[in-house]
Amino acid sequence: MHPSTLAKRVFFLLLLAIFAFYFYGLGFLPFVGPDEPRYAQVAREMFFRSDLVTPTLGGHTWFEKPALLYWLMIAAFKIFGVHEWSARLRPAVCGLLTVAAVWFIGRQVERASLLSESVDLGFWSALVCASSLGLIVFSRGASFDIVITMTAAWALGLFISAELSVQHHKQIAFLAGFYCFVGLSVLGKGLVGLVIPFGVVGLYYLIRRTWPNRTVWFSVLWGLPLAILVASLWYGPVIYRNGWLFIDEFFIQHHFARYVSNKYHHPQPLYFYPAILLMLLAPWSPILIDSLIRAKNWRWRDGDSLDRILLFALAWVAMPVVFFSFSGSKLPGYILPVIPGASILIGSRLGQCKLPLKLTAALCLLMGVVGMVYLARGEKLPIAWSVAAAMPFVTGGVLAFFLKRSSAVLTIATAVFGTIVVVLNCVAPVVAQRESTRQLLMEADALGYSKLPVLALRSDDRSAEFYANGRVVYNPTGQLTTLDEVPLMVAEARERGEKLLAFIPSESIEQFSDTPGIEVIGDNGKQALICIY
Repeated sequence: MHPSTLAKRVFFLLLLAIFAFYFYGLGFLPFVGPDEPRYAQVAREMFFRSDLVTPTLGGHTWFEKPALLYWLMIAAFKIFGVHEWSARLRPAVCGLLTVAAVWFIGRQVERASLLSESVDLGFWSALVCASSLGLIVFSRGASFDIVITMTAAWALGLFISAELSVQHHKQIAFLAGFYCFVGLSVLGKGLVGLVIPFGVVGLYYLIRRTWPNRTVWFSVLWGLPLAILVASLWYGPVIYRNGWLFIDEFFIQHHFARYVSNKYHHPQPLYFYPAILLMLLAPWSPILIDSLIRAKNWRWRDGDSLDRILLFALAWVAMPVVFFSFSGSKLPGYILPVIPGASILIGSRLGQCKLPLKLTAALCLLMGVVGMVYLARGEKLPIAWSVAAAMPFVTGGVLAFFLKRSSAVLTIATAVFGTIVVVLNCVAPVVAQRESTRQLLMEADALGYSKLPVLALRSDDRSAEFYANGRVVYNPTGQLTTLDEVPLMVAEARERGEKLLAFIPSESIEQFSDTPGIEVIGDNGKQALICIY
């Protein structure tokens, strides 16, 4: 068999494996955390009302995020029904499209460059992107961060393609795509959808100490209206229908107040995001550090297309990290859009690095050992499960020490995929049950309490919304009615003259197990569900 034919078959099989992996097990776990069940419930309410304009949660307007993720979930609900798998399907597709964008950028560089270092840049960068823990984790949940990661990746990929192209008609086509995806980014995450693409482009020209060419300057005249037109598909109708209520809550509260203050209680130190960046890129972080150290050797002004894409990728990583480091509210997902740029930096070094690849193998081994100890001691899981979850990382790390470059990289990527598969089957169901309200509400339904009102915990931030569809109690202002003290809950039930369900912290359950008028439904180790009558 000819080597090129064999390479094509290996590439095709690897592509199928990545596709299968990203869709595997999307429905294994219940919704966890505050975000997944909220976003899924918003999409479900919009779906059942046949309303693509006004997001609601518990029947009350919910203007925290724009509509693109909701639209994607609604489309999946319409085809496959309303459940966890369909809600997570489109985010998984967004993850795969992000990988495709990285491959597309690498291929553009390969076509434009005469340097041997650019060979297979698209393949290796895409593999790094697909096997980065940050992209995998966020692609498996109902998350706005993966949506803007995908749209920003394609916007920036099309922009740098216009930079590298020498044909005017292709430059115009690529720039038109850039502005369309900027509009989609605004639909995906709000004004940050403008900040990231334009901020990266601006920083790229700044560090190259050059000006955009005439085609780029001229494109602003028609490109910005095009981006606004795409974004106005939702912003126009929602502002027309809801007016100042939307403007105040969406733009003023959830954009400006979130950035300049700690209103939403997510403070972190200034160095938070550099550390998060290394975690999102694990296990490839050592190679990213090596690439950044070697940046001083790049040609910063008049280099080849490979030098230009490296500078562009550097701006792609630096701009979001710096911008969000000064935000008053910090969450890990805010810098998820840096993963494609970082993957290109890592992919560009895989052909030359030796020591960083050995360090990556060592990190893989360390992650396996530390993960095993944590699962056994911290999560109190059976030793057999903890060992099984660690084995792919440990085995992959050990083998990668003795294999050649290409085989070592493929082994490390396979170890990441294998670890996630084992964790999904052995570890995650146990951990997720403690983080989700699904099982507790199912137990209440089995007892005939499927129609009772539900009082949520103040600290739980509406995670019961999806599984207690339409039953979570709100006050007249649209805020949750949360009564963390059981006597207040009993008083609420007496005032309403009916039974109600209430979540309480697990540590409080023993105080009320024998209390008259209170029935303990269940306890997941983090919170308990009681019936008050």
